Amino acid sequence: MDTEPHLRKFQKELSSGSVALVLLAVLGRASEPIYGYQIAKRLENSGEPAFAGKQSALYPVLRNLHAAGLLDSHVEPSVAGPPRRYYRITDLGRAVLAEWTSAWRETRDFVESALQETVT
Repeated sequence: MDTEPHLRKFQKELSSGSVALVLLAVLGRASEPIYGYQIAKRLENSGEPAFAGKQSALYPVLRNLHAAGLLDSHVEPSVAGPPRRYYRITDLGRAVLAEWTSAWRETRDFVESALQETVT
């Protein structure tokens, strides 16, 4: 029985719903503005395999968060390549992060409870 396609679909759906939350959390902990590659490295260094090798997938989410007013950004020239866009979480972003974190924990607890009841 081949379950791999179902697992990939499930992982993709989980990822699409959680990347924005994770990015806001990373930026919420940052003491200064950081650029996309730094964000990707922080995720990679966290040991979370779900984000490994998916740096390019972060940029559309960062742009969406910026367009929604949850992030501020500015561009600075770089001596070692193209200009870099630096991101910083806004006050609205912090408020949304708090709400999303609460919603995430409620959802996580519900799923954990359901899984414990079904898996014996």
